[in-house]
Amino acid sequence: MDFESLKKSSSNFDAITKALETKLAPEDQSNKNKYQDDRFWKPELDKTGNGYAVIRFLPAANGEDMPWQRVWSHAFQDKGGWYIENSLTTLNQKDPVSEENTRLWNTGVDSDKEIARKRKRKLSYYSNIYVVSDPKHPENEGKVFLFKFGKKIFDKITEAMQPAFEDETPINPFDFWKGANFKLKIRKVDGYWNYDKSEFEGVSQIKNSDDEIKAIWEKQHTLKPFVDPSNFKTYDELKEKLNRVITGTQSTVTVDEYDLPPQTSTTSVKMPEVSQSSIASDDDDDTMSYFSKLADED
Repeated sequence: MDFESLKKSSSNFDAITKALETKLAPEDQSNKNKYQDDRFWKPELDKTGNGYAVIRFLPAANGEDMPWQRVWSHAFQDKGGWYIENSLTTLNQKDPVSEENTRLWNTGVDSDKEIARKRKRKLSYYSNIYVVSDPKHPENEGKVFLFKFGKKIFDKITEAMQPAFEDETPINPFDFWKGANFKLKIRKVDGYWNYDKSEFEGVSQIKNSDDEIKAIWEKQHTLKPFVDPSNFKTYDELKEKLNRVITGTQSTVTVDEYDLPPQTSTTSVKMPEVSQSSIASDDDDDTMSYFSKLADED
């Protein structure tokens, strides 16, 4: 889709709204070992444990249909170290961890169910954003980044597109002309990042002129690699790794095992030793909060 078609289509609101109902099958700067990818923007908390920024979700990049991609992953620790892998259920394929979780759950044994809970899938979304305001890092303002976020923020997007009350007008948060800035407000609640106070502003055009808007659009990153099958390990590879982790063969993980696509050089990273009790609770589907918790434990 070229820029003029994008403007006329108003970012294809009907199509992306329908995608909300399509279900795919079943950071902390002090952490110096964490892999950094300059394409990604991450919010940062202040000394009081709060974070604030204003961002704008962007429409589909040139040549793509959707303004986001959704990826399921698993992250847990056992005798053989960490298992941090994207799940093949993202691609509507069977995945060894999901199969093992089903087996454990169906035993009816409480201890097996607890293991399955700790190994459950975690959901991440990837979108392009434009940073309107970043008080902690003003050098990011006016730039386009990739943004990885969890279900809680995506719920805010869904609420804007499909409001619950008749007196609320649906908006397309991904539209350059009829979208809205997103005020990202983060609090620490029980040690985890909480986004409940985040909200969209009123409808506004992202920039005054089409030339400025087109310049933003041309800087967007492709999202297709996040769900490209070539960037996922095969079922057999995942099964072999799962067996190693469960049975006690120690291993280290590489950065490309939890951040896709690996478009920069990768380095082996030894994950910090963290007890299973440190893993996010069943109610916390936000992987950013999860990895932030790991960093705090380091």
